[in-house]
Amino acid sequence: MNEINSIPIPQKAVLSVREAAAYTNIGINKIDSMLRSPNCPFVLYVGTKKLVKRKEFEKFISEQLVI
Repeated sequence: MNEINSIPIPQKAVLSVREAAAYTNIGINKIDSMLRSPNCPFVLYVGTKKLVKRKEFEKFISEQLVI
């Protein structure tokens, strides 16, 4: 495993959709639909790739009762 992929998820600033799903136990499809919602506070676009801002995502989840 190379050095970049060995960084623990809690130390990463942004996560892939798969990493976010594994980290939170929320499905990939659900996270993807959340990222597509208007004014999503935790989406980061790198070209056409959607990434999840980890801290903002954690804050968003902690404030929700139902997703």
